[in-house]
Amino acid sequence: MEQLTAWLTGPESIEFRGGPVPQPGPEELLISVGAAVTCGTDVKVYRRGGHPKMLEVPSPFGHELAGTIVSPGEAVEGWREGERVVVSNSASCGSCDFCARGNENLCADLVYLNGAFSRYLVVPARFVERGVYRLPDHLGLAEAALSEPLACVLRGIDQLAPLPAERGVLYGAGPIGLLFTAVLAARGVEVVVADPNESRLELARSLGACGTLEVERGVSQAERVRSRSLGEQGFDFSIDATGVPEGWLDAVGSARPGGRVSLFGGCAPGTRLELDSHRVHYEELTVMGAYHHRPADFRAALELLSSGRLETDLLLSSHRPLEELEDALGDMLARRAVKVVIQPHPDN
Repeated sequence: MEQLTAWLTGPESIEFRGGPVPQPGPEELLISVGAAVTCGTDVKVYRRGGHPKMLEVPSPFGHELAGTIVSPGEAVEGWREGERVVVSNSASCGSCDFCARGNENLCADLVYLNGAFSRYLVVPARFVERGVYRLPDHLGLAEAALSEPLACVLRGIDQLAPLPAERGVLYGAGPIGLLFTAVLAARGVEVVVADPNESRLELARSLGACGTLEVERGVSQAERVRSRSLGEQGFDFSIDATGVPEGWLDAVGSARPGGRVSLFGGCAPGTRLELDSHRVHYEELTVMGAYHHRPADFRAALELLSSGRLETDLLLSSHRPLEELEDALGDMLARRAVKVVIQPHPDN
């Protein structure tokens, strides 16, 4: 079997490149990718033709994957051929102030790994040291590949620190928003989900949302959403998982006095917003950004997936061969799919 890799070459432009199977260096691993899963970030990167931190075109594409070790480099210890693993899409330096404080996601030398949409992937030495995780036998590869987005969600929830007695609102029932919903519900936290798409809201209810609200895209919804809070004073916490300015503003506008706001969805580069400083100041709102994940989040995500407490099958809409990647992204753009499992090997 030869190599086949999807390269992002520009906005909504993917090129498939073949060649011989790559060989790992002495401190690297060669992985046979068994499952690569699409996500909302992939869609944004595909539409925009890159990512300000993670990817500059032309580049191999995709970052959520699990697979099997084909060949460890001669200097690699602790890993062997045939082991099933999930690979993180980033690796920190491990020595800066941020890493020392447990904020590896903010590491100034954070390195990203792209190329999940490939038959084979060489895992660099830093990732072998800090970003490869062994899978339990009962966990499927597609489910394991959800470790990365789930780790991001766990990071956001860790910052918010919601309590079971609280009620929150979540804007956006995309892949990340639905993962937020599932985790919050599993922890006994009530969350109302707002989204323009009724089929996505139905999924949110299936995953445990205590309520849903169909909203109009591109129109401020904060006052209407606040009416669904206890006493109509706003929610204990609010999360934006849309990555659009209106979603950020609505998240701030939906919080009660003393509430917490997580601006999780990343807006396009150069986006500027005007916030009501009176509310932020006099109502003591805590407004926070949330970005990426730390190794502790990744380990926690893998453990949660292994426990079977999340209904991940509701998030995996279909399976497609690697050559149909653009069709899969088209399904996501049209919201016909939540996440699509890409199977790079024809015999899968």
